[in-house]
Amino acid sequence: MRVVLKRVHKSFQQKGQRVQVLRDVNFTIEEGEFICVIGPSGCGKSTLISLIAGLEFPDSGEVFVDSKIVEGTSRDILVVFQEAALFPWLSVLGNVEFGLKIAGVPERERRDRALEAIKMVHLARFVNAHPHELSGGMRQRAALARALVMDPKVLLMDEPFAALDAQTRQMLQVELQEIWQKTKKTVLFVTHNVREATFLADRVLEISARPGMIKKEHPIHVPRPRREQDPQLLALQARIMSSLKDEIEKVARQELDTDYELSKSGVLVPVDRNVGSNI
Repeated sequence: MRVVLKRVHKSFQQKGQRVQVLRDVNFTIEEGEFICVIGPSGCGKSTLISLIAGLEFPDSGEVFVDSKIVEGTSRDILVVFQEAALFPWLSVLGNVEFGLKIAGVPERERRDRALEAIKMVHLARFVNAHPHELSGGMRQRAALARALVMDPKVLLMDEPFAALDAQTRQMLQVELQEIWQKTKKTVLFVTHNVREATFLADRVLEISARPGMIKKEHPIHVPRPRREQDPQLLALQARIMSSLKDEIEKVARQELDTDYELSKSGVLVPVDRNVGSNI
């Protein structure tokens, strides 16, 4: 499925004010394309995920999936979050086949589909294990299998490897790349990690500091399978980091321009010195 955002604006109510998170965002993800989104903290990356998934709606502008305006959640669009959020009382198999069970898929079929997805993420030996018996990387594999088994057309991934150690993260990046090459699903992957973005993506979309806008698009023409130390990737990473530096510095300046005061309820709230009001 093709994903299109046209002139999308999004704001939230915060401390009595409307805070603009995204401003005039326009981009397209072609069917079967792997896109990574990167930008400083608070720039609206996770909000993009919510808008495409139908969990939030734009103040203005339009979000299209398969040429239809997104009006709510859909089984064709699934999200893998940073936290695996597995049901602790269910085994890996039980967690992976849960969505199929809710959808009314017959027991034999859902068992076969769940086992196939579990094998795809290399968890076959842990099919009967419960979440507390798994490492962080294994739990994320199970969460990915739970999404894949539903055969979504669009897979949205919100920093799914951020909490993992470097070695596990690298291993899952390789596995995700292999899974994507097999399934050719449309993927939007949010990350703070420039190396991760260039290793995985067909294109990297760089978002500016809040209010987030598409600042630059970085195509990645390095053929797959990729090597982390590929000189082309290293050169791309340097260029993206140089561009990102300006946006990160903007966020730092915004923080320096913010004081804190006690509200009437005794809670510390930020106050922007430049405007003298809560932000």
